[in-house]
Amino acid sequence: MANKHMGRCSCGAVTFEFSSDPTFVADCYCIDCQKSSGGVMSTYLSVPEEDFVLLSGEPKGFQYTADSGNTLVRNFCPTCGARVFTNQLQGFPGTVFVMMGALDHPEAIIPPIMEIFTKRRIAWTRALDVPQYPARPDAG
Repeated sequence: MANKHMGRCSCGAVTFEFSSDPTFVADCYCIDCQKSSGGVMSTYLSVPEEDFVLLSGEPKGFQYTADSGNTLVRNFCPTCGARVFTNQLQGFPGTVFVMMGALDHPEAIIPPIMEIFTKRRIAWTRALDVPQYPARPDAG
């Protein structure tokens, strides 16, 4: 049986859980991830939508159109502003992307298996020893 993974925003108003052990974890250096995280990249993992359960709170969604032309909704806590998960991705139906930093125990998740949008990497960051993609893997 898979472990139960739990997470929350910074203030704890928005909480969630899922039981799937993610097989996809990525570091993303795209401009959107930089701007929406306030950092040089974001680390996220994919979870089947049917396994993702919102336990408390009402996240606020921000619809965004990515460089690919696909839309997605970034969900954050309306109280503390912490970005928690992304859903409604045109290119990945039935998938929720959870922000690694929102997990209560991120060390229980596998490390990133790839880094994407590395063409946007800040020069002083160091690449992990994983496949590197200048854009989305299927986009080249």
